[in-house]
Amino acid sequence: MTRIHMQYMAEDIPDSRLPQGWMDDLSHFSPTKRLFDYQQRALQNALKALWKYYEDFGNGPPHPADDANRQRKMRFWQWYGDNGLSEDFSIELKPALADLLLNYYADYIHAQTGNISYEAFINRLNFWMATGSGKTVVIVKLMERLGRLIQAGEVPPCDILFLTHRTDLIEQLRRHVAEFNTSHSDTPIVLHELKDYAAVKRERSSLFREQGITVFYYRSDNLSAQQKEKILDFRNYDNDGKWFVLLDEAHKGDREDSKRQHIYSILSRNGFLFNFSATFTDPRDIATTVCNFNLAEYIRRGYGKHLLVVQPELSAFRDKPEDDPDAEKRKVVLKMLIMLAYVRKVYERTVQPAGLYHRPLLLLLVNSVNPRDADLERFFRELELLARQGVPPDLWQAAKEELRRELEQQPEFLFEDEKVRINPAVWDSLLPEDLCQCVFNASSHGEIEVLLRPSNRQEMAFKLKTADRPFALIRIGDISAWLKEKLTGYEIVERFDNESLFAGLNGDASDINILLGSRSFYEGWDSNRPNVIGYINIGIGPDARKFILQSVGRGVRIEPIKNKRQRLLPLCNANDVEANLFGHLKDAVQPLETVFIFGTNRHAIQTVLDSLRKEQAAFHEPSLSGCEVSPHAKAHNRLIPVDKPAEAPPAKRLLPARFEIAPEDVQALRSFVQGADDRVLLALTDATPAEVKLLRDVLKDALKQNRVFTVQGVPSGDMRRLLRRVVAHLGLLAEAGGGLRQPENEIRHGWPG
Repeated sequence: MTRIHMQYMAEDIPDSRLPQGWMDDLSHFSPTKRLFDYQQRALQNALKALWKYYEDFGNGPPHPADDANRQRKMRFWQWYGDNGLSEDFSIELKPALADLLLNYYADYIHAQTGNISYEAFINRLNFWMATGSGKTVVIVKLMERLGRLIQAGEVPPCDILFLTHRTDLIEQLRRHVAEFNTSHSDTPIVLHELKDYAAVKRERSSLFREQGITVFYYRSDNLSAQQKEKILDFRNYDNDGKWFVLLDEAHKGDREDSKRQHIYSILSRNGFLFNFSATFTDPRDIATTVCNFNLAEYIRRGYGKHLLVVQPELSAFRDKPEDDPDAEKRKVVLKMLIMLAYVRKVYERTVQPAGLYHRPLLLLLVNSVNPRDADLERFFRELELLARQGVPPDLWQAAKEELRRELEQQPEFLFEDEKVRINPAVWDSLLPEDLCQCVFNASSHGEIEVLLRPSNRQEMAFKLKTADRPFALIRIGDISAWLKEKLTGYEIVERFDNESLFAGLNGDASDINILLGSRSFYEGWDSNRPNVIGYINIGIGPDARKFILQSVGRGVRIEPIKNKRQRLLPLCNANDVEANLFGHLKDAVQPLETVFIFGTNRHAIQTVLDSLRKEQAAFHEPSLSGCEVSPHAKAHNRLIPVDKPAEAPPAKRLLPARFEIAPEDVQALRSFVQGADDRVLLALTDATPAEVKLLRDVLKDALKQNRVFTVQGVPSGDMRRLLRRVVAHLGLLAEAGGGLRQPENEIRHGWPG
């Protein structure tokens, strides 16, 4: 598994290295909005990497522009190698892409393989940010920073281009820019469609040029190698590749084979490419990530709800219609409704009077909507039966007891060590009648009627005739087929108010408790409200993986207190919530801070989400690994780490580049290590005793250890981080067969004392 490199490389650069003006005012966005700490760190890391690329690697004798850019790419790529990146990221020159790529990257072709070196594409940074984590805020703030650096002459005068794949995301950018400009009137961001590029450039070169930071925008999927009405031939806007391109939802399209993905790189070949996505999977994207705040990190840091994949599968929905086990279908639907009712009762008893948190919601996502016997229809039929007839006592008892048994085993949340807890008093008080109030917004069971707005062909609501409020909402591409084929005989009530029920879903006045939609529904919205998510017939392929991660990301947002978007405990730790309020709520609100996930294929969902755990572990600096308990330790209080025997000799790998270290750091590090106790070094580095021994040995003659160190550069300014990085580098050399492993009798050390 490829691990993140750029984030740690950027974090190694002290803030003090950057000239004044590079990182001014990264927190302020608008009169009512400030960037969260993780958003500011994302910008800090990106600016450090840009400084490294343009200033640190841009110094030297004057070169023609292309030569200087080539030199920067070469040194930037070498910097990755110096920090342990050894994977072959070269791009295969496939026939479908050859004509396009050879026009721009012929100088980067490997003579032996015919592939394009990834050095050609290394002028890029990736922001891996969970859905709902505020990517657009970071994008707008990055636009401002780039604009100011251009104006100050700190980076080349490249034009700025924002690309995203949907019109509503362009509108979202417009809203954020308008909000940003309310408090940045001195240098506002001015947006122009890319179609107007030539006219805007002419105006900017005139005496009447606009004041501010000019940013162009366009639909990323409308850039191509041909020109049509809405499709733009990118070559007409090439600008010699001098673009700062900010690409939102950069996961769209395969990273290597997509011609459009290469177009974005071509446009920024003499500038820089910034990719933003919630679901990076390509190892090239992972290695060049400058900010890791993906779903796992987002939740671990308390900015999102806990995640629990519930054991029962909705497997009944996978059966053929002729083998329809109605009772099983009804039970799995009932389990989701019970979960919803449980969280709703916690909400009503604990926080509703105080105006905290959100009204719980069940979000159901299905694979098929309109075909005969569609997944959405099959779920709706079971929901309708429960609404009309109620729940038989034996079915209620069986479903509730099965859920309780699982929750009482206290399974752990995904990405966290915390375990789920249930409130016995609330759980035991749940009765079948509670479904009427907590789910159907009614006092008794009854027939369903359909609510429509004639002007809206994407949504329809459902209400019991015994109630005066709707309880469920279907939002799909077109409801016409449903009205014509699936809802014949239902009473249709037309609404003539102007507001969409979906648009008002997050409002305090929303009555909707169940939201039903298709695979295309997960994009373009997010909400604090989902506490139960159900997936019906969603598979395990790459598309399903992205779909599940994106849609879960739509539901993990949390806002216990208005404008405070973290779980209650982190808010308390940051003194953003009163201690008395925290003490009153801390033992009660876990259900409201949790998303309970149900699926027809639990293993598929679990596999997708668990894969993030492995990725997350690969992102952090190396820790104690590769050890087993020595048999000699059984008679002692302390463990004696020994090398874990390999099952087979590992294949020899290319050696990582030598570690670059300043002369002052060599002396300081040697003095520190020689004067420190082994226990101190073990605690500071998470190293093994063998690695500590190796560290002491190589530092004795550091100036002569050419296979380990390149003694040059500037001081790091952070001794602990330098120490950990040197240990990590020694580990990479050892793994690659660098002749650094010591005989077993030399590394068999116990803890001193």
